[in-house]
Amino acid sequence: MRIDLHAHSNKSDGTDPPDVLVQRAAAAGLDVIALTDHDTYDGWPDALAAARPAGVTVVPGVEMSTTVEGAGVHVLGYLPDPTYRPLTDELARIRADRRSRLRAIVGRLTSLGVAITMDDVRSAAGSAVTLGRPHVADAMVARGLARDRGEVFTRWLAEGGPAFVDKYAPPAIDAIALIRAAGGVAVLAHPWGRSSRRVLGPVRIAELAAAGLAGLEIDHEDHEPAAREGLRALAAELDLLVTGSSDHHGSGKAGHHLGLNTTAPAQYARLLELAADAARRAGRPNPPRPAGPGSDPDLDTGYDPKAEPGADPA
Repeated sequence: MRIDLHAHSNKSDGTDPPDVLVQRAAAAGLDVIALTDHDTYDGWPDALAAARPAGVTVVPGVEMSTTVEGAGVHVLGYLPDPTYRPLTDELARIRADRRSRLRAIVGRLTSLGVAITMDDVRSAAGSAVTLGRPHVADAMVARGLARDRGEVFTRWLAEGGPAFVDKYAPPAIDAIALIRAAGGVAVLAHPWGRSSRRVLGPVRIAELAAAGLAGLEIDHEDHEPAAREGLRALAAELDLLVTGSSDHHGSGKAGHHLGLNTTAPAQYARLLELAADAARRAGRPNPPRPAGPGSDPDLDTGYDPKAEPGADPA
């Protein structure tokens, strides 16, 4: 069984529609794919509907923007109840601030002589519900102002860059509590990659584990072999889940093809057990379940994100 627990659709900063992502997961030889768009559940219905025809199990999830000591840290939430209002409200707040942030970024770029507008960004974002810096980058590429996303980030949008603007995100410990209260399972995404490593040392990870963190995404392209080894030892010490994934974004992120890194079947089975236990403890009604060839067909219908309390329009 091949399991990839972190992938994005065009509902955030991926380039594939959710149903196409599921089909491509099947073509890549995956048995299980998790849809974990940034700060939204909006891609779940289409992905879940595509699961059985594609012969792939889809695990609904979300990648939540959070902070630790002012640094950006991403928390993956698997199988949260999408009707749990405190979490949906927080995700809506994050998305709203992302839109404000992009207006500020476009203003800075304009002041630097970069001919880009918010209409350009919205056009590049297409059906995305969660807007982010990659959409600014895509707009600049479309206007012929850069070769690819990587150039835009290196030159303008990376943290500390001339057009970088910070965004609102809750503390990681609060996000973990919200995911757990929604009956979900919280896993740190690429904890020793990018800027996360400077704030996610062993002591801090242990603190988050004590507060309900369930796992670490270890097998990820942002982690060198030594980092993976260190994180694996830490996960064993703290009795945390070990996951692996591609962090696939379609054509928007090179070197992250589907199935590049995978999760062991025993770890996936444990994740599902933890999700079932979290739902019982939280008393969440009708928690979502993975949809696909090995699941209950009565649970393959997904849900309507527009009916979600606190939801905002695309």
